[in-house]
Amino acid sequence: MKKYLSLVTFSHTIFAMPFAFIGFFLAITTTTHAFEWQKLLMMVMCMVFARNSAMAFNRYLDKDIDAKNPRTKVRDIPAGRLTAKAALTFTLVNCALFILTTWFINTLCFYLSPVALFVVLGYSFTKRFTALCHLVLGLGLSLAPIGAYLVVTGEFALLPIFFSLSVLCWVSGFDIIYALQDEDFDRAENLHSIPAYLGKVNALRLSTALHVLSAIFIALPTIYTHVGWPYYVGILFFCSMLIYQHRLVKPNDLSRVNFAFMTTNGIASVVFAVFFLIDRLWVR
Repeated sequence: MKKYLSLVTFSHTIFAMPFAFIGFFLAITTTTHAFEWQKLLMMVMCMVFARNSAMAFNRYLDKDIDAKNPRTKVRDIPAGRLTAKAALTFTLVNCALFILTTWFINTLCFYLSPVALFVVLGYSFTKRFTALCHLVLGLGLSLAPIGAYLVVTGEFALLPIFFSLSVLCWVSGFDIIYALQDEDFDRAENLHSIPAYLGKVNALRLSTALHVLSAIFIALPTIYTHVGWPYYVGILFFCSMLIYQHRLVKPNDLSRVNFAFMTTNGIASVVFAVFFLIDRLWVR
């Protein structure tokens, strides 16, 4: 189990999971649907199964690339701690569990489950033909708030889309920062990424623009639904973390990329979600 958790970098679940809780409780507090522990549990299960599938498949598909890259050759498959066959089996099992779980939720979630898997698994192919791979990754994680909202309601609405657009821009932006480490390797291996295509300086500018959009989308719900002071505090904190990570990373100094990627973004998502829940469940 420890090997499989390492394979899927389970700690990175901290990025999307808080926004899944946001989507879930947004539905509870803006519609007539009642809270159900069973639905909450199935939502969490779907998040875990989908992410396990995506990460394991990415490691399986990229095993040869990872073996060549000095930064990634220590990953589980190239390092020999786990076989490629085991990673693929793990992917298929989690895909099946994801679809099965949606069947118990509602009809719409079940019908859309192959679409969700297509997006999150398809990301792994994109670096082979487009520099927009970062946006595809962002799209995959952006399904969290919409998907969680659908678990509760079984129908689409405008409010969760704002949160999904914010996640799309936020994740795409910080993935560009993370990809700065592999700029030279990507060019040498003919892999596509924004840093390899635009260079470090312009890649960071694009990342900044995406994070500005993320901040705008996360503020837009205040126009369409009543929010209290905790939500505004959450916005300020989230935006401050976006600014802080851009102050950490410079084109000529990538020494703090991992800190900017993991720590600041993990803190940003969790703290924002906490303030959102305080606003929705207690202040209102």
